[in-house]
Amino acid sequence: MAETIWSLVPPVVTIILALATKEVYMSLAIGIFIGALMFSGFSILGAIDVMFKIMSDKVGANVYILVFLVLLGIMVAAIQKSGASRAYGDYAARKISSKKSALFVTMLLGVLIFIDDYFNCLTVGTVMRPVTDRFKVTRAKLAYVIDATAAPVCIIAPVSSWAAAVTSSLPEDSTIDGFALFLETIPLNLYAWLTLIFMIIIIWTGKDFSRMAAYEKQSGGTLVIPAEYADEESSAPVGNGQIIDLILPLVVLIGGCIFGMLYTGGVLEGKGVAESFANCESARGLVIGSFIGLVFTFVLYIPRKVLDFSNFCSCFVEGFKQMTSAIMILTLAWTLSGIVGKEYLNIGGYVGSVVSNSSTIGMMLPALFFLVAIGLAFATGTSWGTFGILIPIVLAVVGSDTQLMIMTVSAVLAGAVGGDHVSPISDTTILASAGAQCHHIDHVSTQIPYVIVVAISCVAGYAVDGITRSGIFGDAAAIICMVLILAFCFKFKSEK
Repeated sequence: MAETIWSLVPPVVTIILALATKEVYMSLAIGIFIGALMFSGFSILGAIDVMFKIMSDKVGANVYILVFLVLLGIMVAAIQKSGASRAYGDYAARKISSKKSALFVTMLLGVLIFIDDYFNCLTVGTVMRPVTDRFKVTRAKLAYVIDATAAPVCIIAPVSSWAAAVTSSLPEDSTIDGFALFLETIPLNLYAWLTLIFMIIIIWTGKDFSRMAAYEKQSGGTLVIPAEYADEESSAPVGNGQIIDLILPLVVLIGGCIFGMLYTGGVLEGKGVAESFANCESARGLVIGSFIGLVFTFVLYIPRKVLDFSNFCSCFVEGFKQMTSAIMILTLAWTLSGIVGKEYLNIGGYVGSVVSNSSTIGMMLPALFFLVAIGLAFATGTSWGTFGILIPIVLAVVGSDTQLMIMTVSAVLAGAVGGDHVSPISDTTILASAGAQCHHIDHVSTQIPYVIVVAISCVAGYAVDGITRSGIFGDAAAIICMVLILAFCFKFKSEK
């Protein structure tokens, strides 16, 4: 069943179960076990062994991410306990006058933190959640804004962990400059740009549609806190922290993470900044940066008695508890991606063979690869794995046609981000839910229609790109298509 259409079964079952039952842990576990059964020839004992072997391998390979989450959770708990978040919320509530302004500031902060999507999701949620809560912004809407300014922003930022991942996805024997290719794809990454435009329209008009509109109506203009976060919200700050006690730790955290990435890329060994980012180990860099940030927070708080030693130490347990849900879902999601990975059911090999056999339709290649990428990223929950699989295929298919290569690679990156954005088993989707403290399936179900609108517009844009060989015409077609769909959705909603 490896490298066949049957390899699609585990992620499809997982996604259907998750959306139907809203029980994401059990849905992931069932999908993993089905995949393990298929791989082991339906041997129950063999499936159990395979399942936990993959889980062990994936946790080991991603231990830096787990450590980063725990360290960040501790730091977030300390900031909350210090009273700094409350002080910032009081200040922001005086300066930010409306729900619209709160959402625009959230979006702006998400755009500014472009270095890494994991860091983006958790930091933006921590900083802006107290502010958006004051204006009764639903957690689902906050989660969407966080998610839409995470991967879509990182994929068009030259200095980011995503730029490094794209650069490293080129075949080893390729003579193409990966970083230069990435720069060429930025203006043509329709999903990223359209998502930002879409978000501006949604915030500016104050209108929603489909599942998000229903969720907003159901909330009745009140703030509904999911049960899994109720205990955390009820714990009052014990410190006398001020706004500076929030800003300084975050500035040091951001600076530490940037330094950590540059350090792992060899900046202290004489390499340039661009080369260091291209060669960095982003997860290890984030751990270094978060540890620097945590130590700085300790030094900032304890001598000034913002928190006493005992209360600061209690943040270790509280911070870990805050991240337990995200860690659990990530572990299961990584395991599912492992069972459909190259060494097991090899869903990427199946998709790659289908794409290679369909490569004769030259002008439709950008649109075709966009659809394949969004489907693969949705099913596997990984955008990096998606463009790691498809970019070498694109280079092999388009040959020496440089213009078509840039358009098609752009489409792959856009599709990978779109699939990652909407997938319930994507790391970024999970962390956006955690950052907003929103029930995970509420976040997934409310943003699916929004992603679909942008994705349809991207297909239209990439079809025009392929036909005209002009990025400008493709961009214009995509924007027009999205505006027309939005106008229809708003009109249909008002008529109902």
